[in-house]
Amino acid sequence: MENFAGGPAASESEAPASEALLAESPQADASLEGEAVPARILPVAELHLHIEGTLQPELIFALAERNGITLPYADIEELRRRYEFTDLQSFLDLYYANMAVLQTEEDFAAMTHAYLERAAAAGVRHAEIMLDPQAHLSRGIPLETCVNGVASVLATSKEDFGISTLLIAAFLRDLPEESALEVLDGLLAMDAPIGAIGLDSAEVGNPPSKFERLYAKAREAGLRLTAHAGEEGPASYVVEALDILGVERIDHGIRCMDDPDLVERLVADRIPLTVCPLSNVRLRAVDTLADHPLPAMLAAGLNVSVNSDDPAYFGGYVDDNFAQLQAVFELSEFDKARLAANSIHSSFASEERKAELLEELNSGEPAQ
Repeated sequence: MENFAGGPAASESEAPASEALLAESPQADASLEGEAVPARILPVAELHLHIEGTLQPELIFALAERNGITLPYADIEELRRRYEFTDLQSFLDLYYANMAVLQTEEDFAAMTHAYLERAAAAGVRHAEIMLDPQAHLSRGIPLETCVNGVASVLATSKEDFGISTLLIAAFLRDLPEESALEVLDGLLAMDAPIGAIGLDSAEVGNPPSKFERLYAKAREAGLRLTAHAGEEGPASYVVEALDILGVERIDHGIRCMDDPDLVERLVADRIPLTVCPLSNVRLRAVDTLADHPLPAMLAAGLNVSVNSDDPAYFGGYVDDNFAQLQAVFELSEFDKARLAANSIHSSFASEERKAELLEELNSGEPAQ
């Protein structure tokens, strides 16, 4: 049996993985690429997940009713029909509009609870969850409301769901850096339970270099660093995120394949890339899942993991992503296990927690 405890492996598509690593998963969403094959669950870390992107239509309507909000959709089916996006901005418009239903700590807690419950069924054993404070502050929601609502559920996630968690404060790159600095100051002043910062929202025209001071301050505060780069933006944004922001991990990063020198660097330095295949298809970063560069990234030896991004909007959670990748690319069991191991190694979890999850991956016995 291949052992993944020593770090992300090189490409060995022909090597077998233990059958004990795998268990049956729910049927994946087949809306993107024809009929998907049921996935088999591996223990994974989810590293690229926006909690606001887990708001399912049913919960949106339930929270709207609870808070006396009139939605601009007649019913759930009308809302679902709007989930056909032409690009990142068309998604963001709907994404921010639906946030209006999040008004109280209880609302943020309900959203977080629903995600963790679904993630547990998908095999997620550690989750690093991004929250967009600026998107809520702009609506008049206090910083404490959104942070405390999410954090209240994360505080007992291990006991309640078997999922260890870390909260990431993500900043909107289409807003000025001064806004981000002010919010970071607020988070630090309230001693918010965040372990890292990230950078998201509209990428094109908002290079990582715009946020050099923000990342310097976060680093001084002892926070871990990640950033979206190379999704719609060019490979040069990945270079900026590494060299100017000093990030440890790249969210998305698929455009690195346009720059062979960058690929060589990413492989040599084992820089994690948190890839979100179904998201890339829904946002037209790639035309179809069959066009996705994930197999080429694996073949190049890149340290990639599979994540769901905004699963309520993009047609699937982690298990759904694996199921559709399996249906389209017929990934070997070794490669599926390697992707799972990469996710664990690339997480900001403690070394002790990583060791527990790698043991679970290799033995097939659930970690405590």
